[in-house]
Amino acid sequence: MANSNITIEKVALKYGFYTFAGLVGYFLIMYMVGLAHIIELRNLNLFIMIPGLWFALNYFKENSNSHLNYFEGISVGTLTAVIAAIPFSIFMFFFMIYNVDFMMRIKETVPFSQYVNPYIIAFIITFEGFISGVMMSFVLMQYLKKKHEGSAA
Repeated sequence: MANSNITIEKVALKYGFYTFAGLVGYFLIMYMVGLAHIIELRNLNLFIMIPGLWFALNYFKENSNSHLNYFEGISVGTLTAVIAAIPFSIFMFFFMIYNVDFMMRIKETVPFSQYVNPYIIAFIITFEGFISGVMMSFVLMQYLKKKHEGSAA
């Protein structure tokens, strides 16, 4: 059922917020069990970001009045990822400002630690979110394209 009120921005805002909540939840769980300082665990954020993008793309595809083309799909996915990444980077920025011990543990584990501060980490989180959003949106659009072609036959 198509809805004329569905826009890329509304879908991205809704699913970006859900994804942001998932990222914060995952971080807080890792922090409570004492694993948040292990930088490599951030790779598991993909298991939060991919479903967020998938649900956003699927929702837009099922509820918009238009056929989901590549530009719209990548726009929905990228905007969803950015909307999740920016508040998450702000959350992490303030977390590191107020939790100096955590910031020091991060500095101990990264190269070029003399350049690492909450501002740099917040920028990196936002940049990673943007780039991963573009890449994952492209990959997911390949899958949705195959799924659409299979259902049209």
